[in-house]
Amino acid sequence: MAARTLMIQGTASHVGKTVLTAALCRIFVRKGLRVAPFKAQNMSNNSFVTPDGKEIGRAQAVQAAACRLAPRTDFNPVLIKPVDERSAQLVINGKVTGLLAASDFGHVRREYFQAVRDAFTRLAAEFDLVILEGAGSPAEVNLRDQDIVNMRMAQVAGAPVVLVGDIDRGGVFASLVGTLALLQPEEQGYVKGFLINKLRGDAALLTSGVRMVEARTGVKCLGVLPYWGNLQVPEEDSLGWESWAGIRPSRPDALTIGVADVPSISNFTDFEAFVREPDVRLVRLTDATAQPLDALIFPGTKNTAQALKFVRTRGLDQVARRVLAGGGTVIGICGGYQLMGRRILDPHGEESSEPELEGLGLLDVVTSFAREKVTVGVTGFHRDSGCSIEGYEVHMGDTCVGDEVEPLLMVRTAGDSTFRTEGAVSPDGRILGTYVHGLFDASAFRRRFLNRMRAARGWAPLDSNPAPSCDQQLDDLADFVAQHVDLKSIDAIIEQGIPKSGS
Repeated sequence: MAARTLMIQGTASHVGKTVLTAALCRIFVRKGLRVAPFKAQNMSNNSFVTPDGKEIGRAQAVQAAACRLAPRTDFNPVLIKPVDERSAQLVINGKVTGLLAASDFGHVRREYFQAVRDAFTRLAAEFDLVILEGAGSPAEVNLRDQDIVNMRMAQVAGAPVVLVGDIDRGGVFASLVGTLALLQPEEQGYVKGFLINKLRGDAALLTSGVRMVEARTGVKCLGVLPYWGNLQVPEEDSLGWESWAGIRPSRPDALTIGVADVPSISNFTDFEAFVREPDVRLVRLTDATAQPLDALIFPGTKNTAQALKFVRTRGLDQVARRVLAGGGTVIGICGGYQLMGRRILDPHGEESSEPELEGLGLLDVVTSFAREKVTVGVTGFHRDSGCSIEGYEVHMGDTCVGDEVEPLLMVRTAGDSTFRTEGAVSPDGRILGTYVHGLFDASAFRRRFLNRMRAARGWAPLDSNPAPSCDQQLDDLADFVAQHVDLKSIDAIIEQGIPKSGS
């Protein structure tokens, strides 16, 4: 028997589709159902590595955790990773297949929609319920012919749709009504309810507006969710900056860590754990600043050559040197690690038309780009402290470490009994580079890193502040959503379903 389905679509990007999908996954798992998440096509540079060494969107990895499943490529068969404004790396079933031109996104539908359908069919045969997530808005009429992730996927899956609007951005009633008005008549019939998300204030003030939308559209409101400022579920893309902007450290003796907001930033969740620390102020940097910084992070990027040019043009290289001169720390992760080295070699033109680029020279390492992409999960420890770490590598380059630095970590991949060295650190321990995403999620290592900078300030160390487990965070999220959503109506919507059109 094929699985039942439900689809979460939104009036725009970043209205809460990803988080609500994760919450509903956990809610239905706790009812004893076998549940799987599914997003046909994801556009994000925040990726995750599956146990078999393949790449999917990080959001679907979180949703898999909500279902108490290991991540797999069927949950996200198409991943588009923007390289610049005109092109993106195309990942199909977890493997890179080449570049996608912005002018021809219809290529994905023509060539790979069958792979999407096959992935969904496998899930529908295995699970009781598949909860699908859309992307952006289904009312992007200029992209309708290229769509494989919103209404076309709802039709293939026979999935009733719940439409989510974000009141925090304003205009939520207009966006709900406008989205429905722009759908084709046959598409409108798939929308069985709507949710209003991120309310700051009294829900009673929305009653007249909700009733008007229900009367105008014939679609029922299934709930109004308050804004949850302490939400601890990874964001899908760098719009997550906005949700962190209002978070302030709870202590006066707070460290200030700058993060370079480089073009095509990837896996920005690498420094998300710092936001939850009581003594850290995270600052987004797009230009040079005279603000005192205890540390500067060069994060991952899908285009290292472009990021390197950006860093120099905006004077962020000089900020790094000022931080070091003042006794601070500079960290590079993945692409940020590469650009901190002496040279970047690109003989095959993978990221640049220039076969060799001069790096920032902060670390004695040289990177050579290769056509084969590295996607592995790793566990290991910090060589200096012995602190355990866990994460994953997603990169195209191979970095050779010189004599003037030491390896930062010892790591091994799943099933491998032998450790290998990874990353680089300067002799004084204040310049670090690594390919390991998720390094700072390890609470003991993160606190050691912060306490080292506190010592440089003459401040007393703090104890480690372990975040709630991912499982607990997802339970808390599910509890929160369950309080504000009409689950009985959602149960009925799922039970009734929609006949598949096979389109």
